[in-house]
Amino acid sequence: MPALMKFLHLLAAIAWLGGIGFMLLALRPAAAQLLAPPQRMPLIAQVLQRFFALVWASIALLLLTGLSMLLSTGMKQAPVGWHLMLGLGLVMFALFGHLYFGPFRRLKQAVSAANWPEGGRRAGQIATLAGINLMLGVLAIGVVIFII
Repeated sequence: MPALMKFLHLLAAIAWLGGIGFMLLALRPAAAQLLAPPQRMPLIAQVLQRFFALVWASIALLLLTGLSMLLSTGMKQAPVGWHLMLGLGLVMFALFGHLYFGPFRRLKQAVSAANWPEGGRRAGQIATLAGINLMLGVLAIGVVIFII
C-alpha cells in the first residue's frame, strides 16, 4: 500500500506540474505568436478549463495520498521534508484556488464578452500565478529529496 500511495502521489504531482510547464513554456508562447486575440483567448480559456479539471483531481489525490503516508508514518516520526512539502502543497492549493476563482473566472467572462484586452490581462495573471506554483512545486520536490 505505501508504494501505491507514493506512485499515485507522484503521478498527481507530475500531471499538475507537467501541465503547468507545458502551458507556460509551449502552448502560451506558440498561441501568442500564431493567433490573434479573438482566436487565442477562447483557445486558452478552453485549454485551461480542461487542464484545471485535471488539477482539481490532482489536488484531491495529492491530499489523500500525502496525508495517508504522513499519518501512517506518524507526524512526529515523519521527516522534516515531508512537513515542508505539506506546507508548500497547502500554499500551492490555496494559490490555485485563488487563480481558479479569480483570474480564471474573469478570463472566461472576458472571452464571453469578446473583451480581448481584459482577457489578455487575465491570462497574464494566470501565467504569473501558475509560474509561482511551478516554482513552489519544484521547491516541494527538492525539500522532500534533499531535507530528510
